Amino acid sequence: MAEEDLQAWVGKTESVEDNIDPGHIEKMAITLDTGIPVAGDVLPMLWHWGLFVKPVDYDGLGRDGHPLTGGFLPPADNRNRMWAGGRVEFLQPLLVGTPAVRNSTILAVTEKQGRTGKLLFVTVQHEIVQEHVVCIREEQDIVYRDPTPPKLAGTEPAPEAQWSETITPSSVMLFRYSAVTFNGHRIHYDLDYVTNTEGYPGLVVHGPLIATKMVRAFVHANPGKRVTTFSYRGLRPLIAPAPFEVAGRLLDNDSASDQTDDATGRAQLWAEQDGTLAHQAELTFKL
Repeated sequence: MAEEDLQAWVGKTESVEDNIDPGHIEKMAITLDTGIPVAGDVLPMLWHWGLFVKPVDYDGLGRDGHPLTGGFLPPADNRNRMWAGGRVEFLQPLLVGTPAVRNSTILAVTEKQGRTGKLLFVTVQHEIVQEHVVCIREEQDIVYRDPTPPKLAGTEPAPEAQWSETITPSSVMLFRYSAVTFNGHRIHYDLDYVTNTEGYPGLVVHGPLIATKMVRAFVHANPGKRVTTFSYRGLRPLIAPAPFEVAGRLLDNDSASDQTDDATGRAQLWAEQDGTLAHQAELTFKL
């Protein structure tokens, strides 16, 4: 599609409501192997990725299990989809059991020529509003690439960690996460498709699942610190069921030791396997 035609999607909007049902949140908690929030509790960070789903009929799905593009998202000509990264602002707590709405806008659409073919970059902004207050604002970077063999090997060594947790992504975990996020992308549960059509050696771990585990590990290691922003990007896929580490370290920041209400700090987070990086992120927090 011509660049001028793709630009017609910039500015498109979509709104999706969600009751943040405690029953669904219980299923997310069991999927993520953690405590179960109840109505009135603060929704754990990044769990909103399992909410605000706009379901489509089977006829509206592409061969990869994702909704067909050309509606809210621009047409991608049967290219493979990747969630490349994004940026999240946590402005106010999002509460379980209280209705909210996610308002989405396409900020940018760009097509580029990569080494292995054309790449279509789409940036989407989401604002989640609960009781007339914006609680979460984020931008997601989605990339559509021509079908090519995926990059699997890591090249960048992981830093020295101050905390680390081991994740073993079983096929049941991936299936459950696909279910609670209503994510039909077949690379996460359809072994025949992911190996024979997209060329991966096994089931691919969800990028949002990896990011959620990275933030959760930070919270475990740094109780009392309130996360304010989180930016992340994927470097290469992680393939189940091989274990990987979610790890991090605090970055030097004089204000992090200041015990005033405005004291802030930064942390570097990552997911690693065999000593090399697969995903990386930066997080800011208040004490």
